Amino acid sequence: MNRPGVNIVPIHGKAPKIHDSAFIAPGCTIVGDVTIGAGSSIWYNCVLRADVSRIVIGERTNVQDGSVLHCDPPRPGDPDGSPLIIGDDVLIGHIAMVHGCIIEDRGFVGLGAIAMNKAVIGSDAMLAAGAMLTEGKKMGARELWAGRPAKKLKDLSDAAVASMRMGVAHYAENAKHHNDAVAEALDG
Repeated sequence: MNRPGVNIVPIHGKAPKIHDSAFIAPGCTIVGDVTIGAGSSIWYNCVLRADVSRIVIGERTNVQDGSVLHCDPPRPGDPDGSPLIIGDDVLIGHIAMVHGCIIEDRGFVGLGAIAMNKAVIGSDAMLAAGAMLTEGKKMGARELWAGRPAKKLKDLSDAAVASMRMGVAHYAENAKHHNDAVAEALDG
């Protein structure tokens, strides 16, 4: 599928695999062994660089404007390296740095937050805006962590979890509108 304004760069014999229904905004750069699932959205000016390992993004996940996603290669004593594995229905806020970690289904990364190698954000869990989840830290399901370094603050309420799920639905719908607007602008 043609994606005008998007830099798609194969490297080391690996090319990005992007589902036809995914929205990739102009200005994005996607490099190497990246897989993006159905209905996901990568917003304006994001960089996804899988030149030394892989990045896998599930379905209906959104990566908001200006975020940077990367991974780390295998090393002595660490034969698997640190791929970046992101589940379904994940929200990643603007200008986040997500590096070699795991974000389980319905996880949330707040604005400007950082998640480092081998960290885990559990399902329905939230890493607060500006927080830094350091290497190897594991957030449980439905937990809210904040601070630099991030620490658990509390368990999330049903209302907070429902709000995050509404955010996923909003971004999935909004991506359709942006996809149409970008296509119209290019035809105009």
